[in-house]
Amino acid sequence: MSTPVFERIQADITENPVFLYMKGNPLFPQCGFSARVVQILTHLAVPFGSANVLEDAELRDGIKAFSNWPTIPQLYVKGEFIGGSDIITEMY
Repeated sequence: MSTPVFERIQADITENPVFLYMKGNPLFPQCGFSARVVQILTHLAVPFGSANVLEDAELRDGIKAFSNWPTIPQLYVKGEFIGGSDIITEMY
């Protein structure tokens, strides 16, 4: 089923090789888990796009349904869902 929020998510992850759905933004993360993923990506010098789910309730709910993953942050690489903070930390 295609909805405007799913279309937006698909565009985000298609147009950006690395994309992070997070609480806050890279300069001001608003949760420790989002901050951790930003810290790892920054340390590795990985350029990434991001979206603040706290600014858009439809996006916050939509990304959870899109990925079938209940928590934020969510990291996508080359259009593929990688995981949340725990998985990214473990991979690092």
